Amino acid sequence: MNMYSISKSFSFCYGHRLLGDKGKCRNLHGHTAKAVIYLRADSLNGNGMVCHFDDLKGTIGRWIEENLDHSMILSKGDPAVEALRGIGERVFTMNTNPTAENIAKLVHDEARSQGLPVARVEMWESDSARAVYGS
Repeated sequence: MNMYSISKSFSFCYGHRLLGDKGKCRNLHGHTAKAVIYLRADSLNGNGMVCHFDDLKGTIGRWIEENLDHSMILSKGDPAVEALRGIGERVFTMNTNPTAENIAKLVHDEARSQGLPVARVEMWESDSARAVYGS
């Protein structure tokens, strides 16, 4: 079955660490990331679009900017959360370890909750490393 598909990418910077990691990712560090949101639909809207790209920017793009961009993304159980918030740092907490896979799912689920027909999200942690959530 043929479907229409569009994508839009959003770049953002964030810091994190992975609790329980045996490698260097157990330390606080940062990434310049890119989330690519893929939308899919059986038919086009009245303007001949799956979704206006500006609508993506104003919904999931705004959410990424307001919540993830230039934030420390940490697990709720991370002892650094309280310390960083105590000195006024911007912290976004997750119920899971903030891996690229879990951040991809987070963005996917948020886009879906905003009513977007999201098919998948690619989370590029660097130019050479990405995780995908969705079909």
